[in-house]
Amino acid sequence: MSVDTKLIAASAIRGAHNAVAEAKDFLARAITAKGIDAAVSFPDTNYALPVIYSMLGVKVQKLSDMQAVIDRCEKLLPAGPSEHNWLPYLGDTLDAGMATLFAFEIIEGCKYLIGPNPVNGIWLGAASDVILRARGIEFVDGSAPGFAAIVGAAPSKEAAVRIARELQEKNLYTFIAGNTNGVSFAEQLDEAGVQTGWETRLVPFGKDISAAVYALGFANRAALAFGNIQPGDYKRNLKYNKDRVFAFVMALGEVTDEKYAAAAGAISYGFPTIADTDIPEILPTGICTYEHVVSSIPIDSIVEKCLEVRGCKVKVTKMPIPVSYGAAFEGERIRREQTFVEFGGNRTHAFEYVTTRELDEIENGKVTVIGPDIDQVVPGNALPLGIWVEVAGRKMQPDFEAILERQIHHIINGAEGVWHMGQRDQGWLRISKSAQERGFTFRHFGDMVRVKLTNDYQAIVDKIQVTIFTTAEEVDRRLPEIRQVYRARNQRVESLTDDSVDTFYSCLLCQSFAPNHVCVITPERLGLCGAFNWLDGKAAYEIDPTGGNQPLLKGECIDPIRGQWKNINDYVYTTSKHAIDTVNAYSMMEYPMTSCGCFEAIVAVMPECNGVMMVNREYMGDTPSGMKFSTMASMAGGGQQVPGFIGVGKNYATSRKFIAAEGGHKRIVWMPTSLKEALREDLELIGKRLGIDNFLENICDETITTESEGVMEFMAKVNHPALAMWDITEPSPEAAAVDAAREAVAHG
Repeated sequence: MSVDTKLIAASAIRGAHNAVAEAKDFLARAITAKGIDAAVSFPDTNYALPVIYSMLGVKVQKLSDMQAVIDRCEKLLPAGPSEHNWLPYLGDTLDAGMATLFAFEIIEGCKYLIGPNPVNGIWLGAASDVILRARGIEFVDGSAPGFAAIVGAAPSKEAAVRIARELQEKNLYTFIAGNTNGVSFAEQLDEAGVQTGWETRLVPFGKDISAAVYALGFANRAALAFGNIQPGDYKRNLKYNKDRVFAFVMALGEVTDEKYAAAAGAISYGFPTIADTDIPEILPTGICTYEHVVSSIPIDSIVEKCLEVRGCKVKVTKMPIPVSYGAAFEGERIRREQTFVEFGGNRTHAFEYVTTRELDEIENGKVTVIGPDIDQVVPGNALPLGIWVEVAGRKMQPDFEAILERQIHHIINGAEGVWHMGQRDQGWLRISKSAQERGFTFRHFGDMVRVKLTNDYQAIVDKIQVTIFTTAEEVDRRLPEIRQVYRARNQRVESLTDDSVDTFYSCLLCQSFAPNHVCVITPERLGLCGAFNWLDGKAAYEIDPTGGNQPLLKGECIDPIRGQWKNINDYVYTTSKHAIDTVNAYSMMEYPMTSCGCFEAIVAVMPECNGVMMVNREYMGDTPSGMKFSTMASMAGGGQQVPGFIGVGKNYATSRKFIAAEGGHKRIVWMPTSLKEALREDLELIGKRLGIDNFLENICDETITTESEGVMEFMAKVNHPALAMWDITEPSPEAAAVDAAREAVAHG
């Protein structure tokens, strides 16, 4: 072993001893203040201190549970390397690192009880389960290729801003913890006026180095939620993180013993450490993909070095605009006092529209502004805006227009200093004063749309031309025609049914996190993440014929009631790595579709009520099942097939095929009010179609009860239709008839 390795081992082991001693002190003070049976948790999470839970399988729910973990930490703590006759002590160092992470989690858990509260000012503390699942899909679909865990502080706030912007432009998340001589990277960003938070992917966990455990906890929870890794299976969890979560530690400034110890813990996950200071290095490969610790990297090139050492591949589209660009800027907020000019909202008309042209009808790459540009605007004014996009391509189809149109929101929002919300003729945009000062003009709307649609959809877009309208006359003249097209598109989508097509589409994007999960997207059942419908799958296949969205010929129908086809079964069996051999599209009780972890909502059976409840992930309260959303999600996620539980996109609740095999919408007996309101218009129409007066009012919610007995009392009071239906745990009469016919054929 080299001298460098010995120095790192000695420092990490000293740091681990210090961390465990601090954890013991925190625990003792917490017990004195709150009592040994005081409940402890990271708020709004179901993982009972996730690093400890995932690595040891131990649920820490009370302060008394922490003592056993402290005992485990002390057993892991090795003595420092001897002065002479060095032994191969990397294993000891990794043990010290894991003990450090356990100790850090105990420290942070105690802080929630006795202070200082981890949530304070810019500091966010632990990510809730809602955030984990909402952000998890970005790691699944590749829009977030990985995360940087930054500890310490940059040499200056200007350097901190450069690093943060480069990480944002590369679409990585930045998890921030620790400080250097009392100064933290997050404080440097805050002083420079840079917005931090989950929305901008710059996430300040805490100023103490112990807050670094939240970044590792996020990785552990991803493995539990998406990878179907069981608590206590530390080997599979660590391997999952090495293979699927592309993360690294960026150590800025002085590296203390405690930071060395935290880095040792990260190395166990395959997450290397790259430092800007002259610290000892561990260059041989082994646990990490490449080097373990690399030092003395110039601050201007440290981001690229981090990506190289972690083996993280990032595709970045360089935008011809004067401000930074990347998905991380989509969460940026621009307040009224920061606004130079705005469009739409309640002040002016605005639209975004994509239409198909013949190849000889447009000039490729042309961007035109008709009306005043930004240099003719009085600051603070509102203008009308029309973004008229004409595309041509040999494989372009009118069905793809709406798909391209929906991308405009993300495309424009990716510019620093530009804010966008809404779609079609309901848009609202703002350009900040800082973006205007750096030279952003209205033409740049067209430049962004042109570049992104050309690059991301090159299989269907051969030519593109964009016109920007900024006068009321031009915008208002086009709106009636555009609204007619919007209506026609809606009617086209509504006319698509599972019975009217011979092809469904697969989606395997989530297999990067949930290896056995297979989504089958039909016209009447969108992807469970809510982001992909049948037309999206069709367009994605045209764009990338070898990608994760493949056409699936339905073929022979095995069961029309439950929604089962032989070809679909064969495909799922092969692509689930032989884990799933039968799947029903319309049933949640018999061979339901698998769920990954990024579903928008979950439908769960309530057998005592002869119905189901549907819970959206934003709802953090109790449910009549006795389980919160996160508990149910952990049961159904990770590519599992769990009868009685299905992850779904929220709009699946508006489909005619919604759990059709179990009787459909009449089975809904409980739903949070937030989900009711989000789906109110569609559910009221469904109630009219079913002939049920006050359909929504017949569905219980948390304002009435969160107890199953209370739901049953409410159902009796309103005479809920589920009360008159067959036992939900048994096949429907129609399904039973299909079974009998199949049995008769099988026996001649």
